[in-house]
Amino acid sequence: MSIFTLQSVEKDFGIKEILKDASFSLDITDKVGLIGTNGSGKSTLLKMIAGIEPIDGGQLLVNSGVRVVYLPQQPDMDEENTVLEQVFAASNEQMALVREYEELSHKLAHNPEDSQLMARFSAVTQGMETTGAWELETNAKIILTKLGIEDFEARIGDLSGGYRKRIALAAALLSEPDVLLMDEPTNHLDAMSVEWLQSYLNGYRGAILLITHDRYFLDRVTNRIIEIDRGDLYTYSGNYSYYLEKKALAEESAASSQRKHQGVLRRELEWLKRGPKARSTKQKARIDRIGEMQDKEFKQAQGKVDISTPGRRIGKKVIELTNISKAYNERTLIKDFTYKFSASDRIGIIGGNGAGKTTLVDIITGRIEPDSGSVEIGTTIHIGYFDQHSDELLEALNDSQRVIDYLKEVGELVKTADGTVITASQMLERFLFPGNQQYAPINKLSGGEKRRLFLLRVLMSAPNVLILDEPTNDLDVQTLAVLEEYLEEFNGCVIAVSHDRYFLDRTVGTIFALEPGGNLRQYPGNYSVYLDYKEAEETEAAQQSAIQEKAELPTSEKSAKQSSNQGKSRRISNRELKEFEQLEKKIAQLEAEKAEAEKALYNAAPGKVTQVQELYTQLETLAQAIETATERWMELAEMES
Repeated sequence: MSIFTLQSVEKDFGIKEILKDASFSLDITDKVGLIGTNGSGKSTLLKMIAGIEPIDGGQLLVNSGVRVVYLPQQPDMDEENTVLEQVFAASNEQMALVREYEELSHKLAHNPEDSQLMARFSAVTQGMETTGAWELETNAKIILTKLGIEDFEARIGDLSGGYRKRIALAAALLSEPDVLLMDEPTNHLDAMSVEWLQSYLNGYRGAILLITHDRYFLDRVTNRIIEIDRGDLYTYSGNYSYYLEKKALAEESAASSQRKHQGVLRRELEWLKRGPKARSTKQKARIDRIGEMQDKEFKQAQGKVDISTPGRRIGKKVIELTNISKAYNERTLIKDFTYKFSASDRIGIIGGNGAGKTTLVDIITGRIEPDSGSVEIGTTIHIGYFDQHSDELLEALNDSQRVIDYLKEVGELVKTADGTVITASQMLERFLFPGNQQYAPINKLSGGEKRRLFLLRVLMSAPNVLILDEPTNDLDVQTLAVLEEYLEEFNGCVIAVSHDRYFLDRTVGTIFALEPGGNLRQYPGNYSVYLDYKEAEETEAAQQSAIQEKAELPTSEKSAKQSSNQGKSRRISNRELKEFEQLEKKIAQLEAEKAEAEKALYNAAPGKVTQVQELYTQLETLAQAIETATERWMELAEMES
């Protein structure tokens, strides 16, 4: 069933035509990935569907009663709200009850004897029970935790843009609309959070239309790809891998058709040069057909970013870190780390949000000083730093500064790696900035175009050490693919901070993993190899734990275990079979009781110390009973098999 339909929609910003006669429908089961080069109009299309951006022509038809939630790249929030208040800021009845419950809980914590507060608290609690809002609050805290947010009482105004984006994402998921419109939902998420979001959206019951640069994410979440290419929409029924395959075939077919057309036209023009007399009807028709063939236009294959920039010699000494440490307040981010970077290094830096990844590269580049240790940089080293906050740097410039003037600050003439000397304007064209955009002010560019412009400026400075801090944020998948190819041939050291699994798999040969306590561990290989190492480490740790646990068992319990193991070889008796069946029911009952106790503990009113203690005791008793019953069930299950 179709949820909404775009019919012959048009959008034009003057210097660029975003959409021309664009049409498509979204069905209830669709999970659509929207792709295209930066500035092609992806975000604009989402805003038009969300009703934020006006449509210049055509119409958008939305079924009545359909709920659409739009997640922008930079969501607006009330800075005075707490995390939970912001998540429940929507006006729906359940969310309003949960929000009031949280407010009353805080007030009662300071005024436990206030009878009016207690009466209202009781009424709200009953309302939450009736409407099922308890589950909503639990789900909210689960989603926030999975997205890396654990302080639910933090004030929005004290949080970074990345944390705000994750809170907005949690609110969007919790609202469970009919249609989720998401603009770069994986930005600012670490790899574990992206994996969780990927799994969550796979089970989402509504329709999804999203923009993302994460190609693994596109592959595993979407069942349809829509590409925006110079005002036109092209639909591919499949995931990103399917799109790449069909796109290549379509471009090959179009190129073949154009070659055939040119061949026929050439032969027809040769015939025309011989001066045939247009006396017959057939000859007149043939001459007219030649005119039509000359007028026919073929849409050229979409331009691709051409990264061919100057190089610079790199010496033996690159960057040497010796016993560097860095802490903020009581939290240690980097502890006693030593490493000598080489000219051929391809390093990927990973870690959770706030683990210290950007801090490490800021120490390397000299933006901040380590608390202890030293940083030495070779005399031939020129660092190019592609900062994740490059769009903020561009916005800080004079709004009226033209794109080409910003690039000319680096150089007006550039000698590329192949020895060709080209102008700044030609270099901009290679980076998909046509002439009319080159003389436009920077503030007319989209966020992704600003990132691409900043990348070009960094590369034009001819670095021999390239530091990329979240390079995949806001860059389109086409530019990323070319950047990955460029890095393969780059004559110098590459250090990349990224959560993009695909990018890390393509570009790095060593992983630096920032772990709790400031430990920075090194793993050989790309990100997928790192995951294999971690899985092997976890398996070995579990085995060692089991061995240790067995070694610490009292002699009587060891004998019981041995006796139990010996009994596994015999057939299960009828009495034991009956016990086995009863245990299944008993464990299920105990689990249900435990869930109820956890809910009661979670919802216990502030100040009820005795009640909380009783619930903790009950939970411990139930947990022990479940463990004992489960162990016996496993023994009987092995005997039955």
